[in-house]
Amino acid sequence: MKFLVVEDDAAAADSLKKGLSGFGYEVDVALDGDQGLQMVRSRDYDLWVIDVMLPGVDGLSMLKSLREGGRHTPALILSARGEVDDRVAGLRAGGDDYIVKPYAFSELQARIEALLRRARAFDAAPETVLEVGDLRMDLLKRAVTRAGQEIFLKPREFRLLEFLMRHAGQVVTRTMLLENVWDLYFDPQTNVVDVHISRLRFKIDKYFESPLLHTVRGSGYVLRAHG
Repeated sequence: MKFLVVEDDAAAADSLKKGLSGFGYEVDVALDGDQGLQMVRSRDYDLWVIDVMLPGVDGLSMLKSLREGGRHTPALILSARGEVDDRVAGLRAGGDDYIVKPYAFSELQARIEALLRRARAFDAAPETVLEVGDLRMDLLKRAVTRAGQEIFLKPREFRLLEFLMRHAGQVVTRTMLLENVWDLYFDPQTNVVDVHISRLRFKIDKYFESPLLHTVRGSGYVLRAHG
């Protein structure tokens, strides 16, 4: 896993890098906020460890800028300031945890492990909304909209569209649909797939400018936003 440490005290940064490297993490160091921003924008990290007091762009401004830019990497804030207001400011700027200097390295490691566990749990959370172009499916509400207009689907049509959306951009064959939508592991020699595809295409494409559901002659079907 790759970490970025942003710390202007070179000795402290080196000590932190050595300690974290000893646990098997790959660690880069930035000595000011400007360098930290450049490094984050040029490389993906699994965790940021950011000191508050930095020359140039301070740690909280750096973090706020990254959050406003849509980056969600876990961030641990380091600071010599431990008052409640300081911790609140750090968390509101986008920090996920806050540790006050001086700290025991064992506590730092424990906090890092907790942040990484939370990040893994978030990444493993089941997908509840599927989107292809302006077509949106809310799996929890069992609702489908296109360009904000509600589309009413029967249960089998919903299951068919869900499978197509989960495989957006990929050609899915008739056999794949029979197995995954109808739970049939043999060909019933009927046009059930074609009929449902036709009904689904009518509902999601007919009244909209650009079609999403396409037939790939001799292969199957593909749901895609363009072409």
